[in-house]
Amino acid sequence: MVTPCSTSPVSPAARAGRRDDQNLRAPVKKSRRPRLRRKQPLQPLNPCPLPGDSGVCDLFESPSSGSDGADSPAARGCSPLPGPAQQLVQLDLQTFRDYGQSCYAFRKARERHYHPRESLARQPQVTAESRCKLLSWLIPVHRQFGLSFESLCLTVNTLDRFLITTPVAADCFQLLGVTSLLIACKQVEVHPPLVKQLLALCCGAFSRQQLCNLECIVLHKLHFSLGAPTISFFLEHFTHARVEAGQAEVSEALEAQALARGVAELSLADYAFTSYTPSLLAVCCLALADRMLQLPRPMDLRLGGHPEAALQDCLGKLQLLVAINRTSLTHMLPLQICEKCSLSPSLK
Repeated sequence: MVTPCSTSPVSPAARAGRRDDQNLRAPVKKSRRPRLRRKQPLQPLNPCPLPGDSGVCDLFESPSSGSDGADSPAARGCSPLPGPAQQLVQLDLQTFRDYGQSCYAFRKARERHYHPRESLARQPQVTAESRCKLLSWLIPVHRQFGLSFESLCLTVNTLDRFLITTPVAADCFQLLGVTSLLIACKQVEVHPPLVKQLLALCCGAFSRQQLCNLECIVLHKLHFSLGAPTISFFLEHFTHARVEAGQAEVSEALEAQALARGVAELSLADYAFTSYTPSLLAVCCLALADRMLQLPRPMDLRLGGHPEAALQDCLGKLQLLVAINRTSLTHMLPLQICEKCSLSPSLK
């Protein structure tokens, strides 16, 4: 005979409630991952007004501001201009020996495909003057964030290539410049600037949604083809090439590269230089830098394989650009370069 259990039967609902009680656990607090921060946070810098009487506009005036500068980044504490240019970088000759020529051949072959010509031909509201004003503002902005010269070159390339495809309203031109800078930094920089930082530079003129929408439009118009050969790449390549060939000492080549980078920054803001390819501009900037530094063995203009007429034409325009903007150029260069170079070079 089976003896019944002394305990009372448990209903199914009670069993379900017991199982629910067993499944309940106290919430476990997850450990938060440490956030990566910049080793050196951005510091506000003292403005140092530069003349705007030539090809490069005043480097502290916001493109959207009026003549009084009340809405400029300098007026609202947006830290418009950093100090002198970055320190000289070191050369990696071993990497150049392994990959330099193949990288140069690949980028040189694709240079024409990414080179924007007559970017303002379809722009009824954007002029060469407004383009100069925008880029003269973006140059100190990229320095303020500690960005590389490659990022600046890609910014200008993205901006000009988009101008070829789409007419842009004058009141949206500054937003296009900031968006181009963001796209370029995402390709090159380890720590690109935040969207809110870029919007703060525009002094609240645009919203986050507007910037993100324009970023999608730019990427769509350019078919996500963004890896353009730049002046920065060719400057580095020709600097390595001349050192490897024994045509210049390492210190001399680095000083010439730093000075040529400053001249190239001036040319980026001038619409007249958009007709020249980046490799041709790089050769001419280095040749002009050698003559300004009075190096014993100047740059060989035949290094890039460009026509003699185009080289001389570009050199003449660069000489005039440097002569007009000599004060602005001194603020772009390290102090040791300014002390050595002559800002009235002779191309004879």
